Amino acid sequence: MLILQVALVSDTRSVTPSELTRVAAALQKQAVRDFAPIWEVRATVDPFVRLEDVPIGYWPIIVRNDIKTDGAAGVHLDKDSQPFALVQYDESWSLTASHECLEMLADPFGNRLIAGKSVKRGQGRVEYLVEVCDPSEAADFAYTVNGVTVSDFFTPNFFDPQQAGGVRYSYTGAIKEPRQVLRGGYLSWHHPPSDHWWQLQWFGAQKRFVDLDVIEKGAESIRAQIDRTTSKQQLEAERGGRKRSVLTGIAAGASTEEATGAKAVAWKSQIRTLLKA
Repeated sequence: MLILQVALVSDTRSVTPSELTRVAAALQKQAVRDFAPIWEVRATVDPFVRLEDVPIGYWPIIVRNDIKTDGAAGVHLDKDSQPFALVQYDESWSLTASHECLEMLADPFGNRLIAGKSVKRGQGRVEYLVEVCDPSEAADFAYTVNGVTVSDFFTPNFFDPQQAGGVRYSYTGAIKEPRQVLRGGYLSWHHPPSDHWWQLQWFGAQKRFVDLDVIEKGAESIRAQIDRTTSKQQLEAERGGRKRSVLTGIAAGASTEEATGAKAVAWKSQIRTLLKA
């Protein structure tokens, strides 16, 4: 099986090398332990402190202080039609980086569609865009890996025609049934008879259907065009009323920090012993 190679790159001094490597390690573990068995995608996630250090063949996720516009966030295609992602730096940047990493792995080119019954009554069968983190992207449904906040994601069963007992619809179990959108999330699909794109959004007090009109096929992926229309609301919802810092678990519980610190002390002691010998 082909192994995809993702580069987590800091293009800001706000991210220290220590923080960068810890987040990259968490994304790597999430990709291998949590995502790969479910989506059958194998990948590595490696940290780089400069874009100039990223080897050819890697798909970069670039963290910046300012990505200029909300619509720039997300996965895009470069001039060679290879995927890359931009992430706005803030205290929740690991959650966003995880989101973009998983969506890049599930659908590198932003055009993957899966047919299924529409969540909007009267539309029949439609084509859903595979954005694995969007329906449960809010911070309330995130989880931690090595104490680092990462995104929930749906499973292929998310598009099942009927709900069934014992079926996992998202990794954390937050999504309880097929095509369910949780507060702070959304779902996008194409309605072939009208050629319009639609979304079910839950960014406010209640869910609503939004007609995005026709999306022209061009150099940009479908995902990039759709994300641009919802990025501001998406970012607000993702951060939500309960912000999640990059190292949520470590900040919340001294036990994790104490354990990793103790392990580091033990390693340093053993290294000194070996060097003396």
